[in-house]
Amino acid sequence: MRYWLFFVAKLAVVVAILRGLWWLMAFLIPQPGGRFAQDLPWTTAIFLFFLTGIGLVFLAVLDQRYRCRTCLRRLRMPVSTGSWDQMLQFGRPKMEYICAFGHGTLDVHQLRFAGREKDGWRKHDDDMWRELESLSGSEK
Repeated sequence: MRYWLFFVAKLAVVVAILRGLWWLMAFLIPQPGGRFAQDLPWTTAIFLFFLTGIGLVFLAVLDQRYRCRTCLRRLRMPVSTGSWDQMLQFGRPKMEYICAFGHGTLDVHQLRFAGREKDGWRKHDDDMWRELESLSGSEK
């Protein structure tokens, strides 16, 4: 739930920024007297405002995609897995991002065949680092 509330908060910040840009634009550029497409400064300002809004929403979604679903920290340590020449053995190429605190792993496919495929978030139930530490301690 906290993951989605953080996303909603980011979108609220984007709306506040866009509202401020709109007020600034309305203050600096006089309102058009005629038709919308015949006033070049106002039409250009609306176009740039639209592009800025789309860009800010895109950045918010992209930032949210690479965050841990539990602690909201950025995912770290990207590891490339899979291989095209050994696909039957290792599968398709993908990048794995991991939460530094061991909450989970995100699998991002490098190439998408069937349109929009979901990235795979795997939650680690037990403390992953403790398990790895116990495996390395048993080899000594």
